[in-house]
Amino acid sequence: MNTISSVSGNRSAAFGGGALIGTLGGLIGLGGAEFRLPLLIGLFGFAPLEAVILNKAMSLVVVGFALPFRAGTVPLDEIETHWPVVVNLLAGSLLGAWLGAGWATRLRSEPLHRVIAALLVAIALVLVAGHGIAAGRPLFLGTAQIVAGVGAGFVIGVVASVLGVAGGELLIPTLVLLFGADIKLAGSLSLAVSLPTMLVAFTRYSRDQSFAVLGRNRGFLLAMAAGSILGAFIGGKLLGIVPSPVLLPALAAILLISAWKVWRHK
Repeated sequence: MNTISSVSGNRSAAFGGGALIGTLGGLIGLGGAEFRLPLLIGLFGFAPLEAVILNKAMSLVVVGFALPFRAGTVPLDEIETHWPVVVNLLAGSLLGAWLGAGWATRLRSEPLHRVIAALLVAIALVLVAGHGIAAGRPLFLGTAQIVAGVGAGFVIGVVASVLGVAGGELLIPTLVLLFGADIKLAGSLSLAVSLPTMLVAFTRYSRDQSFAVLGRNRGFLLAMAAGSILGAFIGGKLLGIVPSPVLLPALAAILLISAWKVWRHK
């Protein structure tokens, strides 16, 4: 049973929580959805599937703002010139998002808790291992690259839909390593892949009765989304103040603790 009803009107708490999570995400160049999901489950008491759907809705808002915000650094016409890469990943991620969302809606709460916890651990490991990578030669070329891109996109689509995240933490290393993209370009390309991928998962979730959580908690959703956007902006401004050798392990530790709490959550 969803226990958020007693605090659903507390928009200030939702805004503050969103701002905190957005700041964490902004510090590492993401929307912070990986950190937001445990907060929705553990602090605000949403059922896991409802939390995923709320997280997906807020991720859509954050990504929708992030792409034009980055246009000053990476012009949109530069993204357009790399459309084959975007299409390559979308060929797998769209299918993965649809199947992943369908799978999540069929799981009972307890198994879904376990799946979410396991994926949070995986994201923590990628967070530490995937940052600091630099552009270089693509791992594959030609047909092998296309096949690898579809496969990677599929896995990322599944993970992103189950967690309700944009998937940037997985997409950016994939774009850098598999396609040899510059890290700044990879950040914008990941948003171009994330947006349609999230829309597909969102559409699939709309067919489940848990989707009604958005209507019941509209004020909460808007307040936390607004806080997330503000926090992402603040985190971006603070980027570079906290050294990566300290920041990344600390954020990974937060994810691991969150995973443990989600695993044990009743």
